[in-house]
Amino acid sequence: VLKRAQCAKELGVPIIMHDYLTGGFTVNTSLANYCRDNGLLLHIHRAMHAVIDRQRNHGIHFRVLAKALRMSGGDHLHSGTVVGKLEGEREVTLGFVDLMRDDYVEKDSSRGIYFTQDWASLPGVMPVASGGIHVWHMPALVEIFGDDACLQFGGGTLGHPWGNAPGAAANRVASEA
Repeated sequence: VLKRAQCAKELGVPIIMHDYLTGGFTVNTSLANYCRDNGLLLHIHRAMHAVIDRQRNHGIHFRVLAKALRMSGGDHLHSGTVVGKLEGEREVTLGFVDLMRDDYVEKDSSRGIYFTQDWASLPGVMPVASGGIHVWHMPALVEIFGDDACLQFGGGTLGHPWGNAPGAAANRVASEA
């Protein structure tokens, strides 16, 4: 993994994507340290999370996985959207977002925050809303996440009936409106 990161740096790539669940926390921490030391951003994917965090009788809740990622290191993490195809409960998703980016999170059981969390100087993680979102979701996404989030549009932009460029332009216009 570090050899690939080194190669990416040599090629001038500004950001690396890594899956912390399939790669493991030790590998993730090593990669996060390398990226920070070398001026690279580390975008974290969470493939396989549903197998772990959506089990009612066993598993690890995504709230815990998000905290573990914050301690392990990473710059961005897919957090759910509330809207789109990967939607989740609004208050619970906002609880994930708070735990990822805020330095101090007050207890709020409606958001799944069962005790106050003081992250002290531990860096935050930028939440990434992705999964079936498109231009028509923009008002809801901005209302939910504010202006301190990453909105990752894929098929909703590339699938625009007039093509990719108009899809991207529509997102830009909607975000600035």
